[in-house]
Amino acid sequence: MPKKNEIEIVLDVETTGLDYTKEKIIEFGAVKLVNGKITEKFETLINAKQHIRKSSEAIHGITEEMLVDAPVEEEIFPKIFEFIGNYPIVAHNAIFDFSFLNRTSKRLYNKPLENHHIDTQIMFKEVYPQLESCGLESLMNTFNVDFSTRHRAFADAEGLALCYPKLKELYFQKYEWQLSQLNNIEYLFERYLRLQQAISVMQSEIQDLRSIFKVYFEKGGKDIVSNSGEILTYNCKKTFSYDFVQIKDILDEIGALPKAVRLNNAFIDRLVGGTSLDSEIKDKIKAARCEITENKTFNVVKPEKCHQTVS
Repeated sequence: MPKKNEIEIVLDVETTGLDYTKEKIIEFGAVKLVNGKITEKFETLINAKQHIRKSSEAIHGITEEMLVDAPVEEEIFPKIFEFIGNYPIVAHNAIFDFSFLNRTSKRLYNKPLENHHIDTQIMFKEVYPQLESCGLESLMNTFNVDFSTRHRAFADAEGLALCYPKLKELYFQKYEWQLSQLNNIEYLFERYLRLQQAISVMQSEIQDLRSIFKVYFEKGGKDIVSNSGEILTYNCKKTFSYDFVQIKDILDEIGALPKAVRLNNAFIDRLVGGTSLDSEIKDKIKAARCEITENKTFNVVKPEKCHQTVS
C-alpha cells in the first residue's frame, strides 16, 4: 500500500505586540509540508488597523505605513484558516503563534482553533540540551540552513520548515529510546542521583583548584601553558557599586539604560500576578512583554522535606 501523506503546516506570525489578548497579527507566513517536503507556500501582510508597538516594530521592522494597502482581517483570514485547515501546526515557541491565531479565530468567527500544535523549540531543547540558545537562529545554524532575512513571518516559517524534518526524525529517535528505558525508571533515578552527587563533588573540586591557582598568582606566579596550548593566566579587575537613582537619567540620556539594567522577570511576573497593583498598572506592564515561553520541569525533593510535608 502507498504511504499515507502526512501533512503539516509550518508557520510564523508577526504582531503589533506581545499580548495576544489585545494585540493583532500583521504578517502571516506558512508552508505546507507533505511527508517532509514543501508543496505550498502562503505569505501576506495584514492591515489590522491597530497601532504597532515600538518594541515589536524594532524586532520585525514592519511599519504601519507598510500595511496601508495590505488586506484587512475580514478579507485575508478566511484564506489563512483555509490554508491551515485541520492539519497540525508547527511553530518555534508555538504557544505564541497558536495563541494569536486562536484568539483571532474566536474574535472573528466565535470558534476556537482546534489544531494540534507542535513546538519545535521544545523538540530542539530535547535533542540538543547542551546548546546555550534554543532560538530559531540557533536551530537554523545547527542544521546549516542559510537565512538572509530574520523576524519576518514567511522567511522564519520557510527556514523552520527546512530544519523540521531532520529535527523531527532525531526527536522521535530519542523518544523511542526514552520509551525503551521506562521499565528501568527506578534504576535510572538512582543513577541520576549518583550523577548529581558526582557533579556536585566535581564542582567543589574545581573551586578548590581555582583557589590554589589564585594563591599561586598572588604569590607572584607566572602564566602556565599546558601541553595542549591552554594558558592559565591571572587578571585583577576592580568593580564598583553605583547608586542607581543618581545615574538613571544619565544612562537614559546616552541610550545605555536598557543595557545597564537587567529586569528581574520572575519578580515582574509575581507583581503582575499578585494583588498589590491595580489593573491599569498591570496592563501597562503587560504591554511591555517581549517574549512568551513555557517551562516544564521536575523536582527532586530531599528526604527531610518529604518528612516535613507528611507531618
